[in-house]
Amino acid sequence: MILALLVTAALTALLAATLLLPAQLSAAGEARLIERIDALLPQTQCGRCTFAGCKPYATALARGEADINQCPPGGPSTMIALAALLKRDARPVDPKFGVVPEVATVAWIDEPACIGCAKCIQVCPVDAIVGASKFMHTVIAAQCTGCELCIPPCPVDCIEMRPAAARA
Repeated sequence: MILALLVTAALTALLAATLLLPAQLSAAGEARLIERIDALLPQTQCGRCTFAGCKPYATALARGEADINQCPPGGPSTMIALAALLKRDARPVDPKFGVVPEVATVAWIDEPACIGCAKCIQVCPVDAIVGASKFMHTVIAAQCTGCELCIPPCPVDCIEMRPAAARA
């Protein structure tokens, strides 16, 4: 009787391990796929895709919860790379998520007009704006991703987007 109980317990444990192993392998595969997708995205963290950043968008893509045409900053090249990786049909970036920029841009602050409110610093997802409250602010162009999130909160409209090559 005890032998039968031990055999039953061993078979149950073996069955449970057999059922759980594919789920663990699947989770590891999903994590690798998310990393590969995230590496293709522009890392602007702009939120135009309706997700809180590039990694959440990558996660949604890996799970089939988002489409490959939701990233205007990445443009056609990113969409084509995503289509190839995910074996989906290539489609133009959907305009409801924003316009694909013709050239890469970075934020530029008209420093004499800046009142130092620090509202732009608070919304910059990549910490490309430096300054202190009630002091002039400036953009570190090499870190700016061109997400444009700093423009709406500026109360004096002293921020504009300029071509990345003209980092004046």
